[in-house]
Amino acid sequence: MASKPSDRRIKERFPATCLDVQLSERGFFGRGKNPVAVNCLDMNRYGMAVQCPRPVEPGARLYLQIRGKYINEPRVAARVVRCQPWRTGFRVSVQFSYCLDQKRYSRAVDNALSRIEGFYSRLAG
Repeated sequence: MASKPSDRRIKERFPATCLDVQLSERGFFGRGKNPVAVNCLDMNRYGMAVQCPRPVEPGARLYLQIRGKYINEPRVAARVVRCQPWRTGFRVSVQFSYCLDQKRYSRAVDNALSRIEGFYSRLAG
């Protein structure tokens, strides 16, 4: 029996629709390409789902700029896990790069995303 994509998640995601997120695909030498404003659907400290006006290939490396009240994370590295047509655009599921392997781990990014997750988990509960 095939598992649903949500079954692969390490932890529950929480609605975070009031976050302002910009997505840019990573180019050569770590530079980001032109950013695109996306709508955040949900998130946790390990990943996020966004609604994007255009498709993004699974495996693409991204930078996310995440802003909200008391939140400013300007360059969070991520990787696209899944992209599928959804409503008037595409649902793009991403996994944050800091948790993909030990070499990329950043305590600062982990702490920042944990604080954001904590805020939205309290709003959801």
